[in-house]
Amino acid sequence: MRWTFAMAAFLAMLPSVEAQPIRYLADKQLWVLESGESSYVVGVNELNRLQHVYWGKKLARNEDFAPARSARDFAFESREGMTTEEYPGWGGMRFYEPCLKVTREDGVRDLALKHVSHEIRGETLEIRLRDINDDIRVTLVYRVWPRTGIISRHAVIHNGTKQQVVVESAQSAVWYVPAGDGYRLSHLAGHWAGETQLVREEIQPGRKVIESRRGNTSHQANPWFAIDERGAADEEHGRVWFGALAWSGNWKFVVERTPYSQVRVTGGYNDFDFAYPLKPGESFSTPVFYGGFTAAGFGDASRRMHRFIRDEILPDRAAPRPRPVLYNSWEATTFDVNEAGQKALADKAAKIGVELFVMDDGWFGQRNDDHAGLGDWYVNPKKFPNGLKPLIDHVNKLGMKFGLWVEPEMVNPNSDLYRAHPDWAIHFPGRPRTEGRNQLILNMARDDVKEYIYGLLDKLLAENNIEFIKWDMNRHFTEPGWPNVPPTEQKKIWVKYVNNVYEIFDRLRGKFPRVEIESCSGGGGRVDLGILPRVHQVWTSDNTEAFDRLRIQEGFSFAYAPKVMMAWVTDVPNMNGRSTSLKYRFLAAMQGSLGIGANLNHWKEDDYKLATEMIALYKRIRGTVQHGDLYRLLSPSESDVTANQYVSEDGKQSVVFAFRHSQQYLRPAPTLYLRGLDEKALYRIQPIDDKLIGDQRTVSGSYLMNRGLNLRLGGDFDATAVVVERAE
Repeated sequence: MRWTFAMAAFLAMLPSVEAQPIRYLADKQLWVLESGESSYVVGVNELNRLQHVYWGKKLARNEDFAPARSARDFAFESREGMTTEEYPGWGGMRFYEPCLKVTREDGVRDLALKHVSHEIRGETLEIRLRDINDDIRVTLVYRVWPRTGIISRHAVIHNGTKQQVVVESAQSAVWYVPAGDGYRLSHLAGHWAGETQLVREEIQPGRKVIESRRGNTSHQANPWFAIDERGAADEEHGRVWFGALAWSGNWKFVVERTPYSQVRVTGGYNDFDFAYPLKPGESFSTPVFYGGFTAAGFGDASRRMHRFIRDEILPDRAAPRPRPVLYNSWEATTFDVNEAGQKALADKAAKIGVELFVMDDGWFGQRNDDHAGLGDWYVNPKKFPNGLKPLIDHVNKLGMKFGLWVEPEMVNPNSDLYRAHPDWAIHFPGRPRTEGRNQLILNMARDDVKEYIYGLLDKLLAENNIEFIKWDMNRHFTEPGWPNVPPTEQKKIWVKYVNNVYEIFDRLRGKFPRVEIESCSGGGGRVDLGILPRVHQVWTSDNTEAFDRLRIQEGFSFAYAPKVMMAWVTDVPNMNGRSTSLKYRFLAAMQGSLGIGANLNHWKEDDYKLATEMIALYKRIRGTVQHGDLYRLLSPSESDVTANQYVSEDGKQSVVFAFRHSQQYLRPAPTLYLRGLDEKALYRIQPIDDKLIGDQRTVSGSYLMNRGLNLRLGGDFDATAVVVERAE
């Protein structure tokens, strides 16, 4: 017995396998990455090639893992084509999507990568590969986030040869799910004013490409995916593998199902019109590709991503701040802005509890419509004869912060900047310059353009007490020429442009840490994990019609945290001619970060009264919505009722939002079964109106999750909310 206790004490002093997020099993040449409740395993096979081994629920014992072994040749397939290579170069009998494709000066395009070495540093792993002949090296960088169950991967390509190497495809990673049939793909598609629509489809044999070639993330697709088995996963159950790419330019996912039932997702830079020359000694990094696994359905996958974004990605992650209630002047004044008019709007906004007043377009240059002024970032002296200071001082005295709209990446041909520097616009010499919204795109890949734009914004922020910037980008790339560099270098524009924009964000945030930034691109055209470390929120869609937003916001929530999702209350009819009540519009917008974009000059006293009450309610529940866990109870694509529940981090508060879209046959709304509560605790139910059915106001968590709530949602476009607070 004494030996047993002594041995137990000794073992307790040894490092725990569980405590090591990354461990190397030297006898098997395996790396085990453990993050949250999942394991990711990669190894070196007998051919000295890096091979994916496992990705799924955490496995408890090192003994359970076998060494990596390449597949056998089979008929017209080679072992190269059958093996789950971790980062395959293009060459040999590999007929699937490669991760890396290069061309040397001598025309050789074959690339065969073999393992060289590795290094583990805490939660980071680097595995180094090298071509079998040439000094073309790839360092694969892995990181794990044990609290959220997320793993990140990216690659650094280095040209150690004495000749130039042109990178023609550079992917961040390939993800494998266990071999088998019947997998289902979930992804986000859409268009302007209809972004982040959830799409689900069976993964068929062959390749499916999801991409943007537009220069930014795009409204049409978003770099997020999820895969589940046989379409069996739902919000609460089932194995789900998911991933998101951190890049705000051209990107591509290739989802493949091989003839032998292996599903793989390769993602990174879009290789369309792509070429990145590397001179001897130069290196090149791919975007970070994040991935995760859960055995508890799509709801848990989303909550993991939300926590990861809040805790590890956002600029305020070290000291989280609630997103303020903002008012934006665009719909009230469009381009017709002036000091007196903006002050009057600020007075009205302060009256209802707004915390941040944002003046939108029209304050600069000769900007009286969308035909002129972009590029001339000086205050219009006729509209603001004393500059912005009198307006900002007025806003600050009302207890609000001041924010401003800018679109630094664009230029109108009718502008002082374009007349002085027509060569600064992206263009092909001698070819037409396509205008979108009467504007062209400044070539932010040029360092002189980058420095000029940074200097203007630096001056604007240094001279004014501006605490918020709404940074817009209102068109996609055309004629992506870069005439002042050699033709062999011009296709680098897709990468250099985005990296220079990132640099401006980073420098401004470093110099003006008090300034918060919103990413906008004609709505949700630049929403991704590459921009989110640099901005505090994103503009979800130009479509602010409340009913449409329910589906837009639902899709958004699969990939991104509600905290960053800007949602406005605007006037009706809006976009599609539908009219909904002001209460309905507020409740739809309160499910993210709340903003008001309505024309307050047209509101009646009852509107102001309701808005004041709803904003006060939002401030009461804001911490739960922005920093809590989201449970999607009923989907607008599957029911005539949408219901979402948020539970605070400490579990003391929950809020349920419910919306009825259309009533038929006098059917009651379905029972709402709450989630994420303590079954043994008591909770006080606090409806915001008379739509809760029943008189019980203090019930157990068990009751709320198993008996549920019933709401009286009788008419078309009816809505309500219920606050649930734990009784002490």
